[in-house]
Amino acid sequence: MGSSNVNDEAQHVIVCGLHGVGVRIVELLHSSGTKVTVVDDDSMGRHDRLLATMEVRHIKSRAYRGEGLLEADLRNALAVVCVEVDDIHTLESALRVREIRDDLRVVVQLANPAVGGALVRVTGPGSVLDAASLAAPSFVEACLGQPAHDITFAETQFVVVRTEVPEMGGHHSTFRAFFGDLAPVAVMPANGELVQCPGRDHAVEPGDRVAVLGTIEELQRFGLETGKSRRPLRRVGFFIRASRQLRTAFEQGNKGLAIVVGAIAALVVLSTVLLHVFYQTGTNHHLTLLSSVYFTIETIASVGFGDYSFAAQDAGMKVFGIGLIFVGVTLLSTAFALFTNILVSRRIEQSLGRREVPGVVDHVVVIGLGSVGIRVVELLVEQGQRVIVIERDSENRYLNQARSLKVPVIIADATLRQTHRLANLHDARAVAVLTSAEMTNIETALAVRESLGSRWQDVPVVVRVFDRELARMMEQSFGFQNVRSTSALAAPWFVGAALGLDVLSTFYVDQQPFLVGKVVVKEGGGLEGLAMADLSAKTRVIALQRASGGELEHPPRRGTRFAGGDVAYVLGPYEEILRVLHHDRTLRR
Repeated sequence: MGSSNVNDEAQHVIVCGLHGVGVRIVELLHSSGTKVTVVDDDSMGRHDRLLATMEVRHIKSRAYRGEGLLEADLRNALAVVCVEVDDIHTLESALRVREIRDDLRVVVQLANPAVGGALVRVTGPGSVLDAASLAAPSFVEACLGQPAHDITFAETQFVVVRTEVPEMGGHHSTFRAFFGDLAPVAVMPANGELVQCPGRDHAVEPGDRVAVLGTIEELQRFGLETGKSRRPLRRVGFFIRASRQLRTAFEQGNKGLAIVVGAIAALVVLSTVLLHVFYQTGTNHHLTLLSSVYFTIETIASVGFGDYSFAAQDAGMKVFGIGLIFVGVTLLSTAFALFTNILVSRRIEQSLGRREVPGVVDHVVVIGLGSVGIRVVELLVEQGQRVIVIERDSENRYLNQARSLKVPVIIADATLRQTHRLANLHDARAVAVLTSAEMTNIETALAVRESLGSRWQDVPVVVRVFDRELARMMEQSFGFQNVRSTSALAAPWFVGAALGLDVLSTFYVDQQPFLVGKVVVKEGGGLEGLAMADLSAKTRVIALQRASGGELEHPPRRGTRFAGGDVAYVLGPYEEILRVLHHDRTLRR
């Protein structure tokens, strides 16, 4: 990720672009104690107040055109993060930075893997990131209600498991009494707020929910499930599937054909009765019912008059015959035209990746086929899940990709109840609302909640938002339990890459995002000689690999002290971990 010749005295990071993840990157850098300079042509001034509150310098120029980079003191910067509005501007900004200073650490957001693979040869390994790919696993975990999150480092697999405190003798006890030396990541009391990284002597009660971390062997000793839950998929019976297909056919605009077919059936019945009663054969006998049906069908189809005809009948029957031929041929021709139109439309829809899905149950409905949506779809398909996509734009760039995954796509407005019926929403196991418009996501999520009705509490509705405060308000006001922010999930990876922190994983516990990172203790830095107990109360050191070698220390004790060159694996809220990194970069006095 660039040369190691970066000036150790440099303390500011330049962020090019405030779109989406850019704002969250600036907030995290500021909260970590790092000086930030923003280069972005924010002509609307949407973020002026926020940047002024943080005392962040804002240069209103276009970095991708080379403007503002020198003014931002590029030659003395610690790193540059390029997160422009689109990939081409981001790419151009990164190349201009490299042109001015080729030893500087550059971190780039690119959604196109082909372009990213080419750019990484210029900017260095680990410098090109995709926010959608980084955030997608958390959305999938929320959709499937997976209680475990895997973290692997130093060739050791750790798992974060969410579980409930079991019943034991006595009413009050500590975390240690229930879970021994397992690391507490969070405690969610039955009546209280989430507690981040508490100590093992934190008081818990039966019924409280907790998130604990340990190796697979350690967790299994306490009877905790460490794998991904794979609930068997349900099947739908033939008659239920057929009835749903008929209903879907009517709702997709085929009512005209149903009306015409009904009219033909009514005409056949009427003609059969009249011919049976009034038609006279040469021997003055009436036609049987079967013969009447036969005569009616051959007349409507215009293939008859070899067996029976109206030539020898009275005037009334001749007039009826004329009307039967005219009306029958008209209705039959209309029916064939409508049926042909349906077949052609179906073929076109299939070629575009759209298919009816009335018989699917236990599936995940993904609303919005953007960069995040398609990544979530790919991960769900990899895990053997049934997926249905609802997308409004018939020209969406990812339609062909969804079609190659054999995922049905419904081109419709996801806020409408009719669209929900087409996707068989009521029988879904989860719904992910992932469009790129925040207001659209809120509107769609509320519409989905109304459509689910009594199943609202049983079906996870995962909603993508961009602002963490808005996520909190949605949880409190509307009762949504799975609100996720792509920016909150992805921003720590960019900040970590800019500051030299290896981010290993990001995940949510309830609505609180956590980060797992790898910190190499700097000789002479602020962490050297510091004891574990002296770290922030919200930060937990999972394991420690000594510079002198030896086995991985897990878990390190409270009195254990850092030494220069040690590798520490730390877990906690984003801001706390970044403060630890900033503390290590501060020289001891």
